[in-house]
Amino acid sequence: MRCCLVRSEQPGDEAPIGALTEAAFSASRHGHNGEKQLVEQLRISGDLALSLVAVNMDLAIIGHCAFSPVSFSDETPGWFALGPISVIPLRQHSGIGSNLLEEGLERLRQMGARGCIVVGDPEFYGRFGFAHDPALTLPILPDQDQEYLLRLTLEGPPPKGTVQLAPAFYELG
Repeated sequence: MRCCLVRSEQPGDEAPIGALTEAAFSASRHGHNGEKQLVEQLRISGDLALSLVAVNMDLAIIGHCAFSPVSFSDETPGWFALGPISVIPLRQHSGIGSNLLEEGLERLRQMGARGCIVVGDPEFYGRFGFAHDPALTLPILPDQDQEYLLRLTLEGPPPKGTVQLAPAFYELG
């Protein structure tokens, strides 16, 4: 069930996306870790491969999700990373993030993507088909957090080896 309209980011959406992202992560149990700056840097560097917003009936932006290209040590092509995904604090847990994710995955399929990775809650992302794959590692994650590296294969065999995110993830960390 759709709770909002999901559309591609348009010129002029940058400031509302930034404010939304900062508010969403400041209010989260994980705290603020530069997600607003990450989205801005992905956009500037041309690595924001897919950027979607959720808008309410007044066309105000209430959610956002970003996808950027990733590479693997085994050179498997066509994969993307999800993140960050943000929803305004007052509307969190109302299906907006799920709608953004479902639409994003559908658009990745339409783009011919082979898959998507995310670092996140296995229970939440598992509902969309994401699962931990011990054949993948993300060096910027501590060993005890590798279980939060999840993948969803859309087409072809899954990648193996080390994950390399877009440079913005390393520049801000």
